[in-house]
Amino acid sequence: SWICLFFQVLRQFVRHESDTVGSLVLERSMNRVQLLGRVGQDPVMRQVEGKNPVTIFSLATNEMWRTGDGEVAQGGDISQKTTWHRISVFRPGLRDVTYQYVKKGARLFVEGKLDYGEYTDRNNVRRQATTIIA
Repeated sequence: SWICLFFQVLRQFVRHESDTVGSLVLERSMNRVQLLGRVGQDPVMRQVEGKNPVTIFSLATNEMWRTGDGEVAQGGDISQKTTWHRISVFRPGLRDVTYQYVKKGARLFVEGKLDYGEYTDRNNVRRQATTIIA
């Protein structure tokens, strides 16, 4: 009957507390970032031992706002904040095109996902890094 079919479909999209770990695969989630900004330095390509090459560059985004109680037309100080983002490109075709054609100062739209990781710097200090995987 249509009621049985309805509940079978509904069960695929609704997670119950009593469901097993295997059914959690059906749960939807999203990790997506869109940035529009200016390239901070020419991209570099790095080869990590045992891994595919990666093209890396920085992207600056600016946020501007007017401070004060006045209306926009009446004045107030304009404040600006620049945020720098580390962009990594792993996909072979995109990686090579990025390395060859993207240059410092270019206005660029980047779409990707957030990745949080740790690394050890030259002074053997553990650091955390947030990267956009384009």
